Amino acid sequence: MKRILGLILALTVVLSFSMANAEETLNGAGATFPYPLYSAWAYEYHKTTGVKLNYQSIGSGGGVRQVVNRTVDFGASDDALEPKEIEKDKLLQWPQVIGGEVLAINVSGIKSEEMVLDSDSVCKIFLGEVKYWDDKEIKQLNPSLNLPHKEITVVHRSDGSGTTAVFTHYLSEACPAWKSKVGEGKSVKWPVGIGGKGNEGVANYVKRTPFSIGYVEFAYAKQNKLTYTLLKNPAGKVIRPTLETFAEAASAGNYDPKKHFYTWVTNVKSPNAWPIVAATNILVPKERVGENKKVVKFFDWAFSKKADEIAQSLVYAPLPEALKNKIRAYWKANGIY
Repeated sequence: MKRILGLILALTVVLSFSMANAEETLNGAGATFPYPLYSAWAYEYHKTTGVKLNYQSIGSGGGVRQVVNRTVDFGASDDALEPKEIEKDKLLQWPQVIGGEVLAINVSGIKSEEMVLDSDSVCKIFLGEVKYWDDKEIKQLNPSLNLPHKEITVVHRSDGSGTTAVFTHYLSEACPAWKSKVGEGKSVKWPVGIGGKGNEGVANYVKRTPFSIGYVEFAYAKQNKLTYTLLKNPAGKVIRPTLETFAEAASAGNYDPKKHFYTWVTNVKSPNAWPIVAATNILVPKERVGENKKVVKFFDWAFSKKADEIAQSLVYAPLPEALKNKIRAYWKANGIY
């Protein structure tokens, strides 16, 4: 009997420990775009509070599916859901941080920020109409570069991706041929190229494939030491990807809580804005008030000065303070803050 009681006590201790651990872990899934940042925030938040964040970087499409199916505490998507989708699936949504996408290239002899592309040349490359790096479309933008007569390998995403949604939205806005032939969304029928899973997959393909080009979140280009291009924006100005040019684009967004903050900030008309910018978004099941309060506690901490410094170190632009306060009011109005 004494042995049985001891075994029960031991099992009770193990179960209690497991339950305590479960209560201290937030489970999220989705966009690969902010994964480096969420990982860094999770590390710091755990040190500060003891609460763990388990985030699966599976792409925005997977994140939306998992939160709609109620299998995670929160989903993450770079492609903001339209208000009608939010209402239909009984979710809440808010933007968390701003990031920019860049065109990463692997062309020998070309360094970062040496090559200039515009939406027309990018469109034709991804449509397969511009096939070689020394095509006149690229040469006229780069008269001083010695461009090789080498075939371009296009790299795109193979999974449902918010990064793809943002990139194809940028192309659809700027390039009528793209809009009519391919369109926009998390997954599209790519005319040419090879697919990589996640921002990680595209970054790896570009890194090891000579004469390739792919679209990735800027942090992935920096972390993988990829060469990236400059872009000409709708104002006709050649722009560098920086925190300032990302923030300039984001400032044009109409972040309305009545629309669950749904908006786009690609191709904005400001002369100093990078043209491929997006806010990455958080989604939670509306009815899970208790769990949502814990999720919100983490993401409110992620609005702190310390968390903003971490974001900036990884080349993500923090949201403006006025927008953070608008999001806090949204949380409060929905009883989770």
